[in-house]
Amino acid sequence: MNQAHAPTVETASLRKRASAGAWIMALLWLAGIVAAMAGITRYAIAPGREGEIPTHWPSASRIVPDTVRPTLIMFAHPHCPCTRASVGELARLMADCHGTISAQVWFVKPAGTAEDWTNTDLWASAARIPGVTVHCDAAGGEAQRFGADTSGQTVLYNQSGDLLFHGGITIERGHFGDNPGAIAVKALVNHQLTDRIQTPVFGCSLLDEECRPDKGGTTWKP
Repeated sequence: MNQAHAPTVETASLRKRASAGAWIMALLWLAGIVAAMAGITRYAIAPGREGEIPTHWPSASRIVPDTVRPTLIMFAHPHCPCTRASVGELARLMADCHGTISAQVWFVKPAGTAEDWTNTDLWASAARIPGVTVHCDAAGGEAQRFGADTSGQTVLYNQSGDLLFHGGITIERGHFGDNPGAIAVKALVNHQLTDRIQTPVFGCSLLDEECRPDKGGTTWKP
């Protein structure tokens, strides 16, 4: 009798082992997914580098400030996917401010890149925003003068050339929606705030030609 039942017992044991193995594989797969998602989240909320922002309009700059309205400048990488949200938020900001600020977007063109390197959909999107002028920052000279290291870096100066705001106008990388930066700019323009405001900026390094995720002031390692 025992010999007759032996194959049945062995089969049941194999099934249990197979089931346990499947569960282990499933748990490992789930752990991998969780780790990857955590890495993506860390990357999305990790701010980029920000240089030393001049508290008064830099005298060496070729950019002419508006003497009637506050001047907003955004420095951008023309190939940065994160900056799509920054440009989108700038469009919303300009619509909400109803012509009370003068805005410019300067796309950085690293030395040695092709002549048409800045001719991207991001340039076209920024150029379509009413009230915004778009320019090419050859070799990033203007970005350096204003201490901008990360795409999406935005500065706001008043009519006297005093710094009012610096930072980003998205809440994380590539994220559209309400954010402290845009809210602060609107409040400053409407004289609801008087203190200088700084917010984190999220984007790629302005002078990185490839605009890889590991060049925006943090390294993405899921």
